[in-house]
Amino acid sequence: MQATHQKVVALDYTLKDDEGSVIDESQGDGFAYLHGYHNIIPGLEQALEGKTVGDEFDVTISPVDGYGEFDAGKIQEVPKEAFPDDTEILPGMQFHAQSPEGQMIYATVTKVEDNTVTIDANHSLAGKTLHFKVKVTDIRDASAEELEHGHVHGPDGHHH
Repeated sequence: MQATHQKVVALDYTLKDDEGSVIDESQGDGFAYLHGYHNIIPGLEQALEGKTVGDEFDVTISPVDGYGEFDAGKIQEVPKEAFPDDTEILPGMQFHAQSPEGQMIYATVTKVEDNTVTIDANHSLAGKTLHFKVKVTDIRDASAEELEHGHVHGPDGHHH
């Protein structure tokens, strides 16, 4: 069986940056996704297309096929009063909010001053070239429920 549209693909991976530092890895726990449903970054999904169980490969993903280019326009200062009074706001905190257009935004606090908080809505890996070492560990047909929901479910069904 090959990694193609509507297949559940399981893999082990190690992700490194340009300096060779490990950013993330599955550590033998594996990771499963529904192929063709944009559940993983485009460059990795493209590299997995047609692979079979046991295939091992290295792939380098450019920012445009990963988490996108870094966008300075996604950095902004917001009034400190926009945050709940009972919350201590610290650099590195992550939160989600709704944009004026109704989209969910995920952001990281980068600086806190007396009256303002600087937030960055770029993904933490935006603008970075990603280096994956991948091993395909399993491929199976997706269940009807997984296809309907557009993502993989665990052995006991979905939990969302």
